Amino acid sequence: MLFLHKAYGVETKVLNQAVKRNIQRFVGEDFMFQLTKEECLRSQIVTLNETQGKHLKYMPYAFTMLGTAMLSSVLRSETAIQTNRKIMRAFVTYQQLSELPIAATYIELRKEIEAIRTEVKDILADQNDINEDTRAQLDAISTALAELQAKEPVKKERKPIGFIQPKND
Repeated sequence: MLFLHKAYGVETKVLNQAVKRNIQRFVGEDFMFQLTKEECLRSQIVTLNETQGKHLKYMPYAFTMLGTAMLSSVLRSETAIQTNRKIMRAFVTYQQLSELPIAATYIELRKEIEAIRTEVKDILADQNDINEDTRAQLDAISTALAELQAKEPVKKERKPIGFIQPKND
């Protein structure tokens, strides 16, 4: 709270009142949450002596980035108003940047890259199928060749060539 106290130029009491009056703006832990007693004591060990801080009536709030932005819209100090203006300008600038042709080109390139990635995956899957088919065919050829080599050739008697006839015994 000390940081927000200085950042917005209001007393902690005023800040707490503004939060309680506008509690519907801070619903959810993405805006703020209240510290537990253990967390509070742990964070104050360095700054308090042993007797102080053990009997706090209200546990302090912890604000997220969204919560600090929301605070700037509910507080009425000049600092809070200036902070809120800066946040709004930053938001508008961000929105304008996202609408630039560069952003559109980036989005289009991202879509094209995704399409190419999908196409490459399909091609690799098809190639893998072809490789499996080719592997199966090569295995069949290897098996057939091995079977042919395992068989002993059948020897036939040859007829002699020429005019001299063999003698029959």
